[in-house]
Amino acid sequence: MRTLAVVGGGAVGLAVAWRAAEAGWTVTVFDPAPGSGASFVAGGMLAPLSEGWPGEDRVLAFGAAALAEWPAFAERLRAVTGESVFVAEQTLTVALDAADAADLRTVSDWLAGFGHDLRVLDRAGVRAIEPALARTVRAGLLATTEPAVDNRRVLHALRAACAAAGVEIRAEAVAALAELPHDRIVLAAGAHSAELWPGLPVRPVKGEILRLRRRAGVSPPPSRVIRARVHGRHVYLVPRADGIVLGATQYEAGHDTTVTVGGVRDLIADAETILPGIAEYELAEANAGSRPCTPDNLPLLGPLDERVVAATGHGRNGMLTLALTAAVLPALLDGQTPPVAEAVSPHRFPASSMLSSPGGVR
Repeated sequence: MRTLAVVGGGAVGLAVAWRAAEAGWTVTVFDPAPGSGASFVAGGMLAPLSEGWPGEDRVLAFGAAALAEWPAFAERLRAVTGESVFVAEQTLTVALDAADAADLRTVSDWLAGFGHDLRVLDRAGVRAIEPALARTVRAGLLATTEPAVDNRRVLHALRAACAAAGVEIRAEAVAALAELPHDRIVLAAGAHSAELWPGLPVRPVKGEILRLRRRAGVSPPPSRVIRARVHGRHVYLVPRADGIVLGATQYEAGHDTTVTVGGVRDLIADAETILPGIAEYELAEANAGSRPCTPDNLPLLGPLDERVVAATGHGRNGMLTLALTAAVLPALLDGQTPPVAEAVSPHRFPASSMLSSPGGVR
């Protein structure tokens, strides 16, 4: 029986472990605190179209392919665990001024060139579908194919799926990949990946997220994901059964995951500009995580050497690209490179960073 070590117990690591176990590998996951990293504080948006911008064609193509994998992935997860993970079916990006409204039309025209049809809404159109939004909202861009998931439900379901598939999860840190005796290794350690493979172009980017709980008598959250830009800052509101996930700040702050007063202030102020009723919600949680980002905003999926395969660098799109990552990893472990994985090979970066590890993994 072939043995596989997955280093990293976030959503990506757990999904990879599950699918590899179903493909016949004997899998062990190593993580000192499984399910507690960036995956635990994510918003859960699956929005490659709404987040796109002209010129980012490669990011759009990979994101759209990732989105297409989610229905089958979610259905398989539900069949194995009974857990339904979707919390919204659509994404609405709104504009507060003329410049932002023009940007929405620019994005819509660009996406149309790739066959993605998004609806541009005027002020009345926005209020017709989300009447609780502020009257100052001028326009909207509706993506009817971009849902959202509850990240914590996803983690819970993946833990259950791994257990059903016989995956062993060890709450242990790995100091060096060379110490692992397994036939193959998947490096899925998120923002810590470069600590185990020096030179890997993955850096931590801090993001703060708030969880707001709806109180009795308060208006319900929007039925869709709401995205906007306020004073140049991006903000999103993702519905949950009991309220809203509000995010997200973005800082180049290393592994600092302290929640700051300024970050909380900006998130709440920006959200209230879009959804005035949010002031009546309970502030239930404030968290920060370190997103594993790469220079080109695409993940690293593919072999680093004959034993180690990278599955890291998913950045702010970890939940989006989760299903596609899990789908291609069994093939990568067997020495094959599916066409969709060619654009995200680690070797698109300088070979000197990729070809060797001081730990002597061979």
